[in-house]
Amino acid sequence: MIETSQITFSSTQDKGPMDGITVIDLTQIYNGPYATFLAAMAGARVIKVEPPGGEHLRKRSARSGAALPFALLNANKEAITLNLKSQEGRRLLLQLVDSADVLVENFAPGVMDRLGLDQRTIRQRNPRIVYASGSGYGQTGPYRSYPAMDLTVQAMSGVMSITGLADGPPLKAGPAICDFFGGVHLYGAIATALLGRERTGMGRSVEVSMLEAVYHSLSSSLGMLYEAGAEGAMRTGNRHGGMSLAPYNVYGTADGHIAIICNNDEHWQALVGVMDRTDLLEDPRFVTMRARVANIDVLDALIEDWSAQRSKSRLFEALIAARVPCAPIRTLNEMTNDPHLHERGMLQSFKHPEFGDITAAHSPLRFLDTPMVPLRASPRLGEHTDSVLGGLLGYDGAQIRIFREQGAV
Repeated sequence: MIETSQITFSSTQDKGPMDGITVIDLTQIYNGPYATFLAAMAGARVIKVEPPGGEHLRKRSARSGAALPFALLNANKEAITLNLKSQEGRRLLLQLVDSADVLVENFAPGVMDRLGLDQRTIRQRNPRIVYASGSGYGQTGPYRSYPAMDLTVQAMSGVMSITGLADGPPLKAGPAICDFFGGVHLYGAIATALLGRERTGMGRSVEVSMLEAVYHSLSSSLGMLYEAGAEGAMRTGNRHGGMSLAPYNVYGTADGHIAIICNNDEHWQALVGVMDRTDLLEDPRFVTMRARVANIDVLDALIEDWSAQRSKSRLFEALIAARVPCAPIRTLNEMTNDPHLHERGMLQSFKHPEFGDITAAHSPLRFLDTPMVPLRASPRLGEHTDSVLGGLLGYDGAQIRIFREQGAV
């Protein structure tokens, strides 16, 4: 367990590729905070601006662990409070904009306009800034004003229509895929805009909608739609979304489940070798991928009859040794204690000042010429208000106290 006091930034010779970039982070919940987390872990200085009561994710209290995601998505950031509904709070934000490289927000479209902090105003103030907006459906279009959360975008995008069993109801994907697909694409847009600024000297405005970010992930199912038309069965359970690969499923074992995929004939040949059923190679029902897909029910039953008699770990070892793509179905508890991810530094356990002993995740982006930036605990609400307003804007303690009395911070 790493103590919080040990979690510090790496030395100056080991700076990340975004070192020297200052990001003003107005984001909340998952979508925007993940984009700015990626920037922070790449070395950017990320100043998280929250209303005096804190952003929505920080305030979740339905369960003891409901606010833990805040710690995961806001590590290595500084936190200040500004009341953007007050004139003085908006003035302070605009002063921060003067020396910033990026401003990121994921409010509902129109909110920044009503605050007088729209992209035109911000970029007139600082022409070099990258103004980045994340939203559910985009800043324009007929869906612009629809309330957007991961669940609603999963529904609107078609994700739920293809999730679940063919004879069951639509289901949401377990992870918040639309939020995080949107966040990854938002980070990509920011990084791309910064690259453009290096060439032109000018910033730009970028936006990413969750609806559009998730679309390409539907590729397999879109292929089936193209072939089978609107009446084709879209929900395929654990089978391939395009119903073009077999075997491709989750199979029961004596003590759990295992996922097995055969993308080609070589994988199939290796699988039947492990099964000691090389006779299946001559069976006309399974001799080609097309034949295996056409006889998928028989094939799946045959494999599960075999797998159900064996332990999950033994199956995994044997199939991996034969280079058959497979994996045991693991729990979240197994995932958070995964030795591979801990050895690589992706997962790190430490004592958080608010949440106690937690396992936090690093950025999945690796910059191999630079040591990984150590994780720093997510900040308390307003923890860095004085240091940012004092160090970056030059206000003394007396003036900051006045800001507090005015309700600006």
